[in-house]
Amino acid sequence: MMELRALTKRNCKLFFKDKGLFFTSMITPLILLVLYATFLARVYKDAFLSAMPEGIALDGRLINAMVGGQLLSSLLAVSCVTVAFCSNMLMVQDKITGAYKDLTMTPVKNTTMALSYFLSTAAATLLICFVALGVGLVYLACIGWYFTVTDVLYLMADVLLLGLFGTALSSAVNCKLSTQGHVSAVGSIVSSCYGFICGAYMPISSFGSGLQKALSFLPGTYATSLMRNHCMGGVFRQMDAEGIPQQVVESLRDSVDCNIYFFGSKVGIPVMYGVLVASISLTVAIYTVISRRKSK
Repeated sequence: MMELRALTKRNCKLFFKDKGLFFTSMITPLILLVLYATFLARVYKDAFLSAMPEGIALDGRLINAMVGGQLLSSLLAVSCVTVAFCSNMLMVQDKITGAYKDLTMTPVKNTTMALSYFLSTAAATLLICFVALGVGLVYLACIGWYFTVTDVLYLMADVLLLGLFGTALSSAVNCKLSTQGHVSAVGSIVSSCYGFICGAYMPISSFGSGLQKALSFLPGTYATSLMRNHCMGGVFRQMDAEGIPQQVVESLRDSVDCNIYFFGSKVGIPVMYGVLVASISLTVAIYTVISRRKSK
């Protein structure tokens, strides 16, 4: 336990000491928030207005809150995974600099080292993502606030679970990497592709039926839907209170992936949480197996 604590502390110190790595990880979600608000807000707003039937008018603050909720959920859905890959670069850097070999010469077990990388990556990732969540909530408070305390708590739970999933996934992938080229290639693939396959950049409902069915097997799809539900749930409740027809509200929920369907069957919120927790457990198990094989 002492070795684990010391290694985890060492990894965290090295991460925060590397100003380039730390500020890159920290500023990425904030840059995404600015880019989303600048370029995508108008697109989302026009899409919502075009989806509203004639004769139904919504308050401007309510529309802004709807757009902001979609922006924040997209930001968090992507950042919780991409930041984890960035935070976990220390594992590969230790191999490049030779520090990993030096550590293996000590009596510390490889599994203990692997766990220390996991814990330090999770700590750094969750810290950055919760900061991004805080900034996003301030942004929504300025343009339109329809959250309850329960919504915020559920959103924090979503960030926690998706951050752990991103940590487990990056650990399982990065433990096989050994060069800077590998890190750059994986980082480029994850940052460019993950947002599309999880439905953060474009709602999965806008894809073809075949692609929708394929993406319904990925845990990121359900994590994004959880973010959507808890970022936009207050907006939809307000629509119900204002007498907007239920059919219109459900159509909007379908269009932004608040409602996810698995081969035609609607997936409930508890099932989404179950899929995400099972995915974390499975990915951690894979990482554990790989680490034990390396130890042998």
